[in-house]
Amino acid sequence: MLCGGRHFYNPRMDLSPLTALSPLDGRYAAKLAPLRPILSEWGYMQRRVQVEITWFIALSDAGLAQFEPLSVAARTRLLALQREFSETDAQEIKQIERTTNHDVKAVEYWIRARLGTLPELQPLGEFVHFACTSEDINNTSHALQLRDARAHVLLPALAAVTQRVRELAHAHARVPMLSRTHGQPATPTTVGKEFANFAARLAAAQTHIAGVQLLAKMNGAVGNYNAHVAACPGFDWPAFSRSVVETPEPQGLGLHFQPYSTQIEPHDYMAELFDAVARANTICIDLARDCWGYVSLGYFKQKVKAGEVGSSTMPHKVNPIDFENAEGNLGLANALLRHLAEKLPVSRWQRDLTDSTVLRNIGVALGHAVLAYQSLLTGLDKLELNAEALAQDLDDEWEVLAEPIQTVMRRFGLPGAYEKLKEATRGRHVTREALHALVRSLDIPAEEKERLLTLTPATYLGIAADLAERV
Repeated sequence: MLCGGRHFYNPRMDLSPLTALSPLDGRYAAKLAPLRPILSEWGYMQRRVQVEITWFIALSDAGLAQFEPLSVAARTRLLALQREFSETDAQEIKQIERTTNHDVKAVEYWIRARLGTLPELQPLGEFVHFACTSEDINNTSHALQLRDARAHVLLPALAAVTQRVRELAHAHARVPMLSRTHGQPATPTTVGKEFANFAARLAAAQTHIAGVQLLAKMNGAVGNYNAHVAACPGFDWPAFSRSVVETPEPQGLGLHFQPYSTQIEPHDYMAELFDAVARANTICIDLARDCWGYVSLGYFKQKVKAGEVGSSTMPHKVNPIDFENAEGNLGLANALLRHLAEKLPVSRWQRDLTDSTVLRNIGVALGHAVLAYQSLLTGLDKLELNAEALAQDLDDEWEVLAEPIQTVMRRFGLPGAYEKLKEATRGRHVTREALHALVRSLDIPAEEKERLLTLTPATYLGIAADLAERV
């Protein structure tokens, strides 16, 4: 194809970080390396092999007359297939898939071919994928992927952000800061208390994410154990399936059993998990925007990194790009997570295939979230408190003391307290002297007057500092 007489498309272009369609596998590939062994197609294949082998070994221990318990050597060989699963193995499965045009059948055939290397296993090939539908293998594999991604990448990345926010809450617990409700000067707080709010929210969000039970079903073509009962009618297949799903690894899969399904696991737990991650991401968006705003107000400076350029034309600039990158990636993550949560629990009749292609994008959704957490952490680590700007901002807004003055007036029964302070302060720039003159004119006890006269915007903090240190 030509454009202006020049080629702009090369169909033989090699895949690399520069030619990848997704920035997750391009620009940001190195940052997301821990997710790749879990949520890539290789990770999906490896867990399919794990499920097939776990089911196969469990069948050998089920007491079936035709399938005696495997020897230690056979079990060791089978477990090595999943433990040592390589990219070469995955490529071999892909090669088989070119013929089968079915990814799970390709995994089955690959395993059966491996059984031929051990005489004990060679006659047992028909018990690979025995009574299973593809979704028995797929849904358990997805649950294993989500378990590992959650435990080893997602939650640790989010916990690092939460811990840094908690550290900032403690470090700046007693640094006064002017609040801004509706963007306008409001009752003072402390820098640490505002970070404490986010630390508490993020900790709760992590608990919700960690608490979602990951479910799996192993019940055949439409969830009724039809083929199982046809083959072995007197066997307790539901109990056996539950055992395979719930027994800890390596004897089982270490998941939670789903007893009712059609051909596919209903995916309600996935929706719950993705909604929980999306809620955590929304909190992170709120944090990123607030930090961006505090940098803009001058409450924080940003540590300068040697060699970095803030603008191609304005040399002075140090832009809050990490918070902006975080916000952008969190938005992308949530768009995908919410589609996953809304789409996956819906399937026509006993199943349609729309879930299959959507599920392959779990890594993309969680990848953007993890990338955002990394950017957010980088931005938080760059923050340097600007105490002078914070103090000046407070000293310019004495009208925020209208709240405590009118509240004390109301305590002592002075009529129209709110209205008097509203008339004296609303829409006006109030000086310290004017406010003190008003306090001196009040008909309240002398000690209360003195207490109000010693109050400043920087000391009108309630228990903000204690709350920040307590988080």
